[in-house]
Formats: sequence, C-alpha cells, structure tokens
Amino acid sequence: MKPILLCLHGWGGSKESFTELRAALKDADLEILTPDLPGFGSEPEPAHPWSTDEYADWVVQWLHQQLRITDFGLRNQKILLLGHSHGGRIAIKLAARLNSDIRNPQSAFPIAHLYLCAAAGIRHPRHIKRIIGLTLAKTGKFFLSIPGLRLLAPLGKKFLYKLVRVHDYEKASPVMRQTLINVSAEDLTPLLHLVTVKTDIFWGSADGMTPLADGLLQSKLILQSELHVFPGVRHDVHRRCAAAIEDVIRKQL
Repeated sequence: MKPILLCLHGWGGSKESFTELRAALKDADLEILTPDLPGFGSEPEPAHPWSTDEYADWVVQWLHQQLRITDFGLRNQKILLLGHSHGGRIAIKLAARLNSDIRNPQSAFPIAHLYLCAAAGIRHPRHIKRIIGLTLAKTGKFFLSIPGLRLLAPLGKKFLYKLVRVHDYEKASPVMRQTLINVSAEDLTPLLHLVTVKTDIFWGSADGMTPLADGLLQSKLILQSELHVFPGVRHDVHRRCAAAIEDVIRKQL
C-alpha cells in the first residue's frame, strides 16, 4: 500500500488550501487526501457547535470511510498527518491521543510522521482578548439595534470586528461562531509532551495569526521535532513554502 498524506486545512479554508502542495508532490509515491472539514468547503457544518475533539473524531471516522478498511487494516497503513492552523490543532489532538490514557482504537489512527504548519492551539493573552472581543461583538450588535443607532449598525459592526480582528467570526453562522469560540478557548500546551511521533514544524517568521513563539514552544515540548522557520513568510506557510515542505516529505518517504 502507498503511504497516505492526510492534510487538514485551517479555519475558513478548504481542500483547495493544499493546491500548491499537491502540485509539488504530484509524482511522489504516496496518496494525498485533503478533506473539507465540517463547516468549510463542500462539507456541511455541524448540527451543533463543536470542540476540537469532535473535529478529531470526525477525521478518524472520515478516514475509515474513505479507506473502507477495518481498525486492524488501518494499523498496517503508513499515514503521514499534516495540519495547517486549525487543522494543526486537530492534528495535535490526534497525535496526543496515541499516548493518552484513553486507549480507544476508534478515537485515533497510527501516525508515521506529523507535519505542523503554523498550528493553532497555544492559548495566551491574545486569545483571551479575542474571546472577550467575540462577546463584545455580540453586545455591540445589541446596542446598535437600539432605535436611533440602527443607521450606524453597518459601520459599527465593521469597527467592532476590526477592533478585535474577528472577520472570520463575522462571516460565520451562529453554529460556527460558537465553534470558533470553543476551539479558540482550549489550550493544547499540556498535550504537546504526549506527541511522541517524529514531527516537522513549519512556520513563517512574520506570522501574525499564530506567532513564531507558538512554533518555538511546540518544538520545545514535542521531543522528536524539528522546526523550519521561513523569514518574511506569514500565516500561509503551507502555500508559500510548499516546495520546501515537499522536499522534507520526499526525504522521509
């Protein structure tokens, strides 16, 4: 069986997020799977707000359905897992499950190598500010609905969302808005020491969404990891540096 490279996209992205990486690996001896995560691309959003664990559960179920093999067959399959931003958050969850106390074979799958591209999941004061901002945005909508202030509503909403940098929140449905709050509130730092699979971490030095400090922390706490930093690159490291990521993957096949 060919090795499988399973790629999980970031918040607001889709399977098209990996167009450049697919092109770079088009002649590699592996199968590339790039699902749309629930709520993005062509995949319907969840019926209720999800957590990162529920996204991880969905990925496991999707992989079983896609490969149409049993848990035993999956254990014999070489799977390389790559996640960008929110997809990286999910990938960390899945890798940590392999060494957690909960040994439920239905909740994880074997990972031969992990690739994290500007992975989300490290919570710091910036995230607390963001969550407060989401609440402020809700409150602001209430005040702007008061008669006399309604004419200011369009400009007021834009100001509130810009103030707390939550444009992705503005565009989302109520279910996905709460999902964004749920996943942003969780700190995955305590799980990083459970990730024992070999890991390559890719980060742009100019990333304003997930700062380089997050990548340095992940590299420090994931023992078998190597950090690759790209000067001047922002959050789209998986696209801008697809050729460099492809080179690392090919060397490990």
